[in-house]
Amino acid sequence: MSEPVGVIGGVGPLATVYFMDKVVRLTQAARDQDHVDMVVMQHATIPDRTEYILGVSSDDPGPVMAADARTLERVGVSFIVVPCNTAHHFTAEVVAATSVPVLSIVEETIAEVVEQRPGTRTVGVLATSGTLAAQVYQHAAEARGLSWVVPTDDEQAVVMRVIYDQVKAGQPADLAALRGVAQALVARGAQTIVLGCTELSVVADDADLLADPLYVDSLDVLARRTIERAGRRLR
Repeated sequence: MSEPVGVIGGVGPLATVYFMDKVVRLTQAARDQDHVDMVVMQHATIPDRTEYILGVSSDDPGPVMAADARTLERVGVSFIVVPCNTAHHFTAEVVAATSVPVLSIVEETIAEVVEQRPGTRTVGVLATSGTLAAQVYQHAAEARGLSWVVPTDDEQAVVMRVIYDQVKAGQPADLAALRGVAQALVARGAQTIVLGCTELSVVADDADLLADPLYVDSLDVLARRTIERAGRRLR
């Protein structure tokens, strides 16, 4: 029996459930035993990542995530995934806490853009204010030779409202407003829009946003790479 995949989840809870669902639905399987084994920590009380990065809160998520990684290592997982983009800011602490490899949602998403969207020179990034402030996508894009554009302050307020006041709060998402921000990024040069927040991935799944080739969804990419790294076949 292969070692399971470890998932540091709960960040946010609904996005973690969508991640698990994607892993199941995207795996080529004829029986239960063809699916990916996962050990999931639905740790919803991990301190808010964006609030800490922006200095709004002094509650540091890093040590909590590192402790979760050590727990998963003791269970015997083969590698760890974190279905949260803002949490990527704390990846170094997670990596330092364990010898288990960590699959990066940010690095894998930018790699997907480079490999599958070869005409892309500039990416637009829709993400939390914490993710944008940490510049994890900006740095990853630049490392692969890409330029980037992000929302203006007013546009970012729309994105944060969708993420926090709507998806995280269990309310319907304002899809038209979100599309409006994406189109503003296109008008400023983006050829591909990265959905760099897993709450936006929830919106994408519910509204079938990925039918539009403009978008690359980080949660979808992470699910696919998780299946492949676990030695299973994609559907």
